[in-house]
Amino acid sequence: MAAFPAVDLVLRTGTTCELVEEVLARRLEGAFVCGPVAHAELDARAVFEEELVLLSAPRVKSLRAAIGAGDTRIVVLRAGCSYRQRLESLLVRRGVQAPRLLEFGTVEAIFKCVAAGLGITLLPRGVVDRMRDKSDVGIHALPKSEALVQTLFIRRHDAYSSSALAAFFDCARSKPAKARAS
Repeated sequence: MAAFPAVDLVLRTGTTCELVEEVLARRLEGAFVCGPVAHAELDARAVFEEELVLLSAPRVKSLRAAIGAGDTRIVVLRAGCSYRQRLESLLVRRGVQAPRLLEFGTVEAIFKCVAAGLGITLLPRGVVDRMRDKSDVGIHALPKSEALVQTLFIRRHDAYSSSALAAFFDCARSKPAKARAS
């Protein structure tokens, strides 16, 4: 904003699926989404990479114990959230086919429910590191093959690229990873 005070900016939040649909429908010029995204009409550029961690109640001491067997409950955002999809896939690979769901609208609510022992979730380490009460949760590292995720900036191949959008993208790419991760 300081570098381009004459430019108006509208930011919308949504799940990866929602944002992809908005860009495809030309309602958004572009969007930051969790990768990978493969669509013939979209240009996707990697902006940064994040590490995902599994969160549990603080008394849970290992990834294996956090996932457990049988009655696993996940605390997640609504359907279409890429972190939710990744958590569901991670659980399937470990033999948990149908976890029970607690669905919330904010990361803060998810964090508090996990801290209270209501279930597990998957979030970027950068988000967890910025939470005030991060000592209230168990933080479990994942194998590198499951932990690393790219955040992409997507836009339509055939869309007009305004100078404001190009400048915004350049600013986003030039900031340190800690400042951008969310």
